[in-house]
Amino acid sequence: MPVTDKIVIYCDGACSGNQYQVNAGGWGAILRHRGRVKEINGGVLNTTNQRMELTACIKALEHIKSTGHLIEVYTDSAYLVNCMQKKWYLTWRKNGWQNAKKQPVENRDLWERLLELLSKYKVHFHKVEGHSGDELNERADELARQGISHVKKIGLN
Repeated sequence: MPVTDKIVIYCDGACSGNQYQVNAGGWGAILRHRGRVKEINGGVLNTTNQRMELTACIKALEHIKSTGHLIEVYTDSAYLVNCMQKKWYLTWRKNGWQNAKKQPVENRDLWERLLELLSKYKVHFHKVEGHSGDELNERADELARQGISHVKKIGLN
């Protein structure tokens, strides 16, 4: 199907207490299309910042129902952008989901889900500088922190 118009996604993840066994993570994303804006977020217990970064992107892509769009993803996650732009996932797959150190790739479940979603769309990833005043990146961060607050209220008390 030809690409007909563009969807812009800003996504971010965060984790509070990442160094502790019990912690809370949150993710947030903003989708913009044809002048409309949709904000989504959530949170989970006992996670990592990297898992939340990937989850934010996955959840945003899961909201897209048709395939005729160019998708521009903006994130401050070097982990996500580098993997996509440098195509680390091709080597991981070739090596049986092992990294260069012959260790299992972390977050394989999320990478596989993300790659499944990406196979449906034409997606470009862009790295933005975190906490540098980019309005939509700042909003995605705020949504991720709201996800943390919500999960803390229900799960860490």
